Amino acid sequence: MTTVTLKMPQSLANRLGVAAEKRQTSRSELIRTAVLKYIDEDPSKTAEPSAYDCVREFSGTVEGPCDLSSHPRHIEGYGK
Repeated sequence: MTTVTLKMPQSLANRLGVAAEKRQTSRSELIRTAVLKYIDEDPSKTAEPSAYDCVREFSGTVEGPCDLSSHPRHIEGYGK
């Protein structure tokens, strides 16, 4: 295992020690569990946004016929 060093306020270190004792585990194990839980529960921080996510705020804001892309009369002559 790799060793990682971090700094935290004394009050948080005290709470960590109490929580580890309560769960009968080490402080390191408790921190590993918390980090894994944080990473696994928040996929939005690691996943790229979808195309829909990028334009979601604009969805439904354009006025026009609802069959604009599919009715032949709307696309007649398009591209000429």
